[in-house]
Amino acid sequence: MYKDLKDIIRNSDNIVFFGGAGVSTESGIPDFRSTDGLYNQRYKFPPEIILSHTFFMKNTADFFDFYREKMIFPSARPNKAHIALAKLEQMGKLKAIITQNIDGLHQSAGSKEVLELHGSVLRNYCMKCHKFFGLDAIINSSGIPKCDCGGTIKPDVVLYEEGLDNNIIYRSVDYISKAEILIVGGTSLNVYPAAGLINYFSGKKLVLINKSVTQADNNADIVIHSSIGEVLDSIFSQDD
Repeated sequence: MYKDLKDIIRNSDNIVFFGGAGVSTESGIPDFRSTDGLYNQRYKFPPEIILSHTFFMKNTADFFDFYREKMIFPSARPNKAHIALAKLEQMGKLKAIITQNIDGLHQSAGSKEVLELHGSVLRNYCMKCHKFFGLDAIINSSGIPKCDCGGTIKPDVVLYEEGLDNNIIYRSVDYISKAEILIVGGTSLNVYPAAGLINYFSGKKLVLINKSVTQADNNADIVIHSSIGEVLDSIFSQDD
């Protein structure tokens, strides 16, 4: 399978990557649905409630207590998967990364065309005057972070009950629908509407790389159940 993947990538210059939480777990960022994920930990409220727009508006201080502890990983660094994808872009093979992650690690690895479906913890804005802030505004504050104008600083991430950015969706569909190769990695494909984007692919080869089985496995040309970092890194090995 690894050799088949290398051959496919070697012969294409129109590849799109669609990734999820599994891409960043090897950087020490836990996903939501694994054994140790947020959905399997106990809190006063379920994570999907805490990370909702309603909870943010009504229980803002509690939201930020959870957010700082469980959603921000400032010491995380790009892993083999992020680095391999950045290399493929630099080689002119990878046209775009479409990610469900909010950690900014693709950009840290050097990738340029990154479409963040669910926003980024690195961007924050004042809900009153719309001034933008970096991650330090959240990390270096306690309680509810406030702008100089008195407004609440909100992370630029898509919470439950909030819609995805229409422009990001449009561009993602455009890239996927025009791709020759679509590599889907590190995602269970259970989060909608993001997971539904792969249905727009009508190219030559669909590749799925994930440690566990996904609902799209039967439709893929190549399925690899392994570490995405190791798989993508193997593209650049000399062994065939």
